[in-house]
Amino acid sequence: MSGGVDGFNQVVDLRSDTVTRPTPEMRRAMAEAEVGDDVYGEDPTVNRLETRAAEIFDKEAALFVPTGCMGNLIAIKVWTHHGDEVICEERSHVNLYELASMSAIAGCMPRIARAEDGILSWKQIEAVIRPKIYYDSQTALVSLENTSNMAGGTVYPTAQVNDICDRAHDIGLKVHLDGARIFNAATALEESVAEMTRKVDSVMFCLSKGLGAPVGSMVAGSREFIDKARVYRKMFGGGMRQAGVIAAAGLLALEKSPSRLHIDHKNARRLAEGVAKISGFAIDPAKVRTNIVIFDCSKTGKTAVEWCDILYKRGVWAQDTALHSVRLVTHCDVDEAGIERALTVLQDAAMQTQKVGA
Repeated sequence: MSGGVDGFNQVVDLRSDTVTRPTPEMRRAMAEAEVGDDVYGEDPTVNRLETRAAEIFDKEAALFVPTGCMGNLIAIKVWTHHGDEVICEERSHVNLYELASMSAIAGCMPRIARAEDGILSWKQIEAVIRPKIYYDSQTALVSLENTSNMAGGTVYPTAQVNDICDRAHDIGLKVHLDGARIFNAATALEESVAEMTRKVDSVMFCLSKGLGAPVGSMVAGSREFIDKARVYRKMFGGGMRQAGVIAAAGLLALEKSPSRLHIDHKNARRLAEGVAKISGFAIDPAKVRTNIVIFDCSKTGKTAVEWCDILYKRGVWAQDTALHSVRLVTHCDVDEAGIERALTVLQDAAMQTQKVGA
C-alpha cells in the first residue's frame, strides 16, 4: 500500500503496474550510475543493460528505448513498408492504446483478428492474411501480445508462438512480440524468456511495469534489426544522452525483479477469488494466471467508470477497460494487506450500492 496521496491515508493503487516507484536500491544505483552520451554509444551503463538484455533473451542485440509504445512502433517500422497491414488481436495494445501510431507514423493499417482469450491461433491469423493480389494491401507482420493485457493477462503457450512463427516465416511474414509483461508470462509458464521468444523476429519488453523500474523498455532481435531500430529510435525522438541514470535502475529491475513476480500473481488470484464472491461482480478466478484482474460489473446497474469513481473516493484506485469491465493490476507496491483492504472496500461499496438501489 502507498500512503498520504491526495489526502488518503492508505491508497491501494491498482490502476496499473506502471505506477510502481523505484526501490531505495534503484535510487542509489541511479545516483551513482556511470554515464556517457548514449547517442554516441558511449554510456557504459546503457551498454551493459543492452548487452544483458540480449543475453537473457538469447538475441544478438538489444536497444534501450524510453517507452514500450516506441519499442513496438520501431519494430513495426523496421518490418513493414507504407501501405502494409499488421495482423494483431482486436484488443491488443498496438491496436487500442498506441494512438494509431502504426498508421500515423509507420504508414500501416492494423488487420484485426479476434480471440476470446486474447491468444491468437494460426487459424485465426491465417483467416485475415491478404491474398497476393496487386489491388489488395499486403500483410507484412504479425504482432502478438504476451501477456494479453485486455484479455486479463492471459498467456501464450510457447508451442503456439512457435507454430505461428514457423507458419508465418514459411510465407514470408515477420513476427513481432509485444512482450510488455513477458516476464509475467514466463513466471506463469515456469519457462525462460529466451525459450519463449526464440522464434520471434523481434521482442519488446517493459522495465517499467512489473519489473518496477521508473522508466524504459527494451527491444531485442538480430544485430541487423537493432541497427535499423537505432536509426528509428533517433528519428522518433528517443535518442537519450546520459541515459545511464535510468538504465541503472533498469539493470537492477532486469536482474532482480522477475524472481518476485509470483507474489503479484498470488495476490491477483486472491483478489479475483474475493471479487468473485461479491454480489453483482462476475469473474472466473481460474482464468487469472498473472497479475491482471478484470471483472464484469454489468449486474450492478452501474458502468465501469462509475465503479472506478466509487472506489477512488474510498482509496482504491482501479481502471475501466470497457463499459462494464473494471481492471485491477497487482504489483510490487501493493502487498497482501493492500489486497485485503481493496477487497473490504469493494465488498462494502457493493453492499452500500445495493442498499441505495433497493
